[in-house]
Amino acid sequence: MKKILLPVLFSLTVAVCRADGPYHLIKEIPVGGDGGWDALTVDSAAQRLYVSHAARVVVIDLAKDQVAGEITNTPGVHGIAVAPKLNRGFTSNGRENKVSIVDLKTLQTLSKVDTGTNPDAILFEPGQNEVYAFNGRGQSATVIDAKSGKVVATIPLGGKPEFAEADPEAHRVFNNLEDKSEVAVIDTKTHQVTNHWAIAPGEEASGIAIDVKHHRLFLGCGNKLMVMMDSTNGKVLATVPIGQGVDGNAFDPGTQLAFASCGDGTTTIAHEDAPDKLTVVQTLETQRGSRTIALDPKTHKIYLPTAQFEPQPEQAAGSPRQRPKMVPGTFKVLVYGMDKPPHE
Repeated sequence: MKKILLPVLFSLTVAVCRADGPYHLIKEIPVGGDGGWDALTVDSAAQRLYVSHAARVVVIDLAKDQVAGEITNTPGVHGIAVAPKLNRGFTSNGRENKVSIVDLKTLQTLSKVDTGTNPDAILFEPGQNEVYAFNGRGQSATVIDAKSGKVVATIPLGGKPEFAEADPEAHRVFNNLEDKSEVAVIDTKTHQVTNHWAIAPGEEASGIAIDVKHHRLFLGCGNKLMVMMDSTNGKVLATVPIGQGVDGNAFDPGTQLAFASCGDGTTTIAHEDAPDKLTVVQTLETQRGSRTIALDPKTHKIYLPTAQFEPQPEQAAGSPRQRPKMVPGTFKVLVYGMDKPPHE
């Protein structure tokens, strides 16, 4: 592989950021309602944010930072993938083992497609115009033609899938197998798993992000590490420490910053200094529960959903750990950004 050289601009920019911390809270977008949440997705061109919440997807207008609508009838929704050129959205409805196909203009459901058991993460792969629904309990991926809405393949994965990313030029999809501590590499032309890459010293990765230009994957691991991996051969190149309860990752090609969002109320921000060097530039204090993340590459803003919680309940000796209850009506999206985003 050719040696990768990162532009000097990035290292100079982040050298300044290390002293101050580039990201800070800009605002909170109130959403309200009851129930949990999972993944969220930015459609940068349309200036929309799609946030899974209970049995619906909340649609936020990013020009106004307010709720603009919702996609309903998505039981147990985990995430949404968007195909803007097709005017289609796709939600993974975990409780009914289906994917909803949605008109992005009207936010109305056009049809539903059967998947494997408990579709969780979902991804639009633009190279083949296909949608991948990753079935958690089914340990498989259901591949759907985005235009016709027909299932074209079911791919056994050999483990419990979490988030995934695509490299259309390489004809690959990369999916975390959380229980195996591996990345499954899928050939998008043959719909076959071609490799299983170990992520050690990382364990139980959930979130994943990709730097397509420099062939790097960023994995948020359950043992409090972010792993940087070569997406051409699976070699682990670097790691940095992160917080507890990571579930989301993002990468900004304009700043070369990688993010790992954690349920303990921290987001680790690291800079890709070199092909084999990753450096933490900020441990951003967010709020408890803000474990998933979406990034707008145009504005460099990041979005993290969370809510207020009641005090931690007392634990009886030997009993299962109880989570604090969410305060009804407090669901919101936190918005973080930089005062002076770098020029691209």
